[in-house]
Amino acid sequence: MKKVPLLIFLVLPLFGFAQSTLKLKGKITAETKPLEWAEVSISNPEGKLIDGTTTKQDGTFEINLKKGIYKVAVSLLGFSEFEKEISLEKDINLRTIILKETTENLSEVVINTKKKTVEQKIDRVIYNVENNISAATGDALTAINAAPGVVVQNSTITILGKDASRVMIDGRMIELSGEELNSFLKSISANDIKSIEVIANPPAKYDANGTGGIINIIMKKGIRDSWKNATTFSYDQNKYGIYTFRNSFFYNKNKFRFAFSTNGRVGNTNNIEDLDIYYSTGLWELRDVSKQKENSFSGRFSLDYDVSDKTTIGFQYLNESYNPDMNSNTNIKIFNNSNAIDSLLVNKGFNNKFSGSQTYNAHLISKLDSIGRKASVDLDFFSYDSKFDKNFFAKSYSTDGKYQNTNQSARNNSNQNIDNFSLKADFEHPAESFDLSYGGKVSFIKSNSDVFYYDTISGSEVLDPNQSNVFEYKENNQAVYINGNKKFNDKFSVQLGFRLENTQTNGFSKTLNQEVKNDYFKLFPSFYLDYQLNENHGLNFTYGKRINRPGFGMLNPFRSYINSNSYSEGNPFLRPSFSNNFDFTYSFKKSLRSNIFFNRITNGYGVVFTSNPEINTQVITRENYYDENSFGIGESYSAEVTSWFETQTSVYLLGSKTSFISTINAVSSNTEQLYFTTENTFSLGKTTKLQLEYFYSSPFKKGLYEIGYMAGLNLAIRQSFMKNNLQLTFLVNDIFNTSYLKDYKSIVNGVTQVYSQNESNRFMRLSATYNFGNKKIKVQERDFGNKEEKKRTGK
Repeated sequence: MKKVPLLIFLVLPLFGFAQSTLKLKGKITAETKPLEWAEVSISNPEGKLIDGTTTKQDGTFEINLKKGIYKVAVSLLGFSEFEKEISLEKDINLRTIILKETTENLSEVVINTKKKTVEQKIDRVIYNVENNISAATGDALTAINAAPGVVVQNSTITILGKDASRVMIDGRMIELSGEELNSFLKSISANDIKSIEVIANPPAKYDANGTGGIINIIMKKGIRDSWKNATTFSYDQNKYGIYTFRNSFFYNKNKFRFAFSTNGRVGNTNNIEDLDIYYSTGLWELRDVSKQKENSFSGRFSLDYDVSDKTTIGFQYLNESYNPDMNSNTNIKIFNNSNAIDSLLVNKGFNNKFSGSQTYNAHLISKLDSIGRKASVDLDFFSYDSKFDKNFFAKSYSTDGKYQNTNQSARNNSNQNIDNFSLKADFEHPAESFDLSYGGKVSFIKSNSDVFYYDTISGSEVLDPNQSNVFEYKENNQAVYINGNKKFNDKFSVQLGFRLENTQTNGFSKTLNQEVKNDYFKLFPSFYLDYQLNENHGLNFTYGKRINRPGFGMLNPFRSYINSNSYSEGNPFLRPSFSNNFDFTYSFKKSLRSNIFFNRITNGYGVVFTSNPEINTQVITRENYYDENSFGIGESYSAEVTSWFETQTSVYLLGSKTSFISTINAVSSNTEQLYFTTENTFSLGKTTKLQLEYFYSSPFKKGLYEIGYMAGLNLAIRQSFMKNNLQLTFLVNDIFNTSYLKDYKSIVNGVTQVYSQNESNRFMRLSATYNFGNKKIKVQERDFGNKEEKKRTGK
């Protein structure tokens, strides 16, 4: 299989595309004039939509079809509909079709529609961001955290009951994780997001990497024959203040679509970290208070052009820069066995940080014939750079505050560059009995990182080669997939997919002259079953196998210092983990969803907080150390209860069973977790909305760690003016300051550590958004068979 050229695999099915087609044409008019933008839709006798178009300025239309029996429907707002069944054996001209006016002829109307906040599809849950008042005024990370079943915690994005999730934008994977991913998402305005897709078991079309599923961000696009501009200014107040300015412009006319947005953020946050380490000689009590700069700037540009009725080409560019400089002040109280303070250790430091990324995409989408066969090609390049330069020192004092000595003074800096190039081709090949899709992708990733440690205790910088390193990492991936969807009737459908991935990795430490190579060739199946018993009851089952490859930063073997008694180091010998995910959902009236899931992770890896009791130092490492079974049951209710009250409420009971597979000196422990969240929106009038959000996570144990409770109450109110063009929003986030990570406990090597972190979760926000432009369209728009492809263009 490895030796089969990818191109051959992709083009073989195309030999069946050359089929003779016939022309169907006609002209749509009113009694006195031709009608432009009338919708002409073609469906089979069972009512399945096959093709469609809109009439030209003179009212004419033309569609190419193969021989067969079809239903032709014509519709236009303000006119009666036309429908006719035809047998197409040769070219047909329907001549002139006259539509009669049903009401006063409105040449232009404004269409105001509201989608459901949560929509269930066969392989994903769709969350419409614009319905959430507080999320819509924030960034992409805030919007993701508001999506059902998704939690953002401690720099990790997870779908409840699963491992860390990966993030895509318009179907294109972002090759970042952890803090780097979070900073990238903060640069994207939630106001530019149309919806968020939560894909617990991704189809074969998507990369198999990521045991925690995929979060796909769908960006907005302008509606036909319109232009629109949205400007937002907001101010956040925590201990410090943050100013944010965002502007988005969309233009969509005829064959041309254009979008441009900018996002600037200036200010600071106050971060507090507490860590208690219980050494055999006594407690070390650490408290760090830091002021972190939140300056960032980003821009997005997209351009699409319809070369013909069948072919669209486009280009997208996204730039992001983030400068989170930080002043830290860590005080360590050192106790003896009698619980009396022996001495004080003060760590002070300044961390100069910068990260930036650039994303380029060129794409082509083409309808190959009139029966729905389509092809799309994406060429992507992603570049990410990060730098940090930390100067710090640690001084020891006696209990009466008398200076004793300086036990460490150093400079620790690092640079990382990631380049990712990928080429992807996707084909849709509907057949009479089932719909087939297939394609392939090649990806090349290169990461260069270095870490340098300079001892400055003498007053000058002295390089320590034992704590410095230059690390290179390369990853190449070749993948092909095939996916089939069979709809037996209006009630029952099945989807089956297979994805083959061949991956080669190479990690090389120049300092150690050490090379680590890996090669993976794996098959990843996926399966979906959807059965609608009737209008009120539906069943959905999904299964998928996934792989989770370690992030680049996890593989660098050398250390970076957090303070004089704490450092973090990577592991070049990390291996990927694998998961098998099962998910069953019952839905009632498309409002109440009951969900049961089971996930099996093997060779799992993660962060391990250990301590060296001989030198009283905390060490943060990465290891493959566990196998785990996760399971849970959840109830979700999303509905517009009354005309003035809408709710989205979920409750989950989660559990797991973890076993350690390495020589880690710890004992596994597991308990159940209760997770509850509710989002309630009240319409206090035509122009005023109030939103209350609350979540609660009970204390629980999972494998190596024990985590304390978390809860948060948010209140937001939005007032609209000037026919909804101006919106003022006031938000109080985490009113009681209880949503931060607390009591994060582990016991390794006989040493207990308890950690808490509060990253200014409680704040107030005042924002103003002004929309202007031409938001009017001549006719209602209808989704045709290429809806999914269009999602990826010009949004």
